[in-house]
Amino acid sequence: MLHCNMNTSPSIQLVLEDLLADLHHARRNTDLGRLALLGYCEVRNWARLAGKPDIAEWATRMFTENPCVSRDEFLEKIDTLIAALEHHQQPAVAPAGPFAQADASSGCHRAH
Repeated sequence: MLHCNMNTSPSIQLVLEDLLADLHHARRNTDLGRLALLGYCEVRNWARLAGKPDIAEWATRMFTENPCVSRDEFLEKIDTLIAALEHHQQPAVAPAGPFAQADASSGCHRAH
């Protein structure tokens, strides 16, 4: 069921936003194990769903063909991977609807 719904662009973008948030959090905390998990499993999964085989292939090669010999080299590669993913992130779209323009121009916030 989840895979059927993942083919829409908004869903893929939401997954990417979550993935980037996880990567940034792990990078900020220097959580090498979490970065490896996200980089090898989650990035490749997102890239395949999003139709980005180049990113999936790069993430695979990062761990299988060219393993890092130092912590700093690994973090550099993760930073490059994060930058590549951010390049594919689309800006958030403003909500559409009859009240979206009125609320934005009046400065009023609707209660949720």
